[in-house]
Amino acid sequence: MFASYLPPLIGYFSYLASGVAMLIVFAMLYIKITPYDELKLIREGNVAAALSLAGALIGFSLALASSAWHLNRLEFFLIWGALAGVVQIGVYAFLVKCIKGMPAQIAANNVAVGILAGCISVAVGVINAGCLS
Repeated sequence: MFASYLPPLIGYFSYLASGVAMLIVFAMLYIKITPYDELKLIREGNVAAALSLAGALIGFSLALASSAWHLNRLEFFLIWGALAGVVQIGVYAFLVKCIKGMPAQIAANNVAVGILAGCISVAVGVINAGCLS
């Protein structure tokens, strides 16, 4: 009887482990490409950095969740997860071009800029998630 539960459990843990690994890799890459140290700023109480990073992580996670939901093969999940990461990093690059001095504004704890960056990342993540069907 337990054997019938084994394939779904293996699938679940495969997707879960892969998703968490992709989230960690994405977070490390995102932190690496920004010109400021988000974790240091967050430890110092910088709300703008926390909001910006949180939005990017949530936006990426939404796309991961959608791909896990819609795709029935782990390799496709991994491919779409990688693409979602590229999109979220592209959003950051786009925002840097559009919001004058964004990195310095976030480093200076401009909460309005942090909220805007985080919300745009979430919005693109929702759109990205919706496109994965």
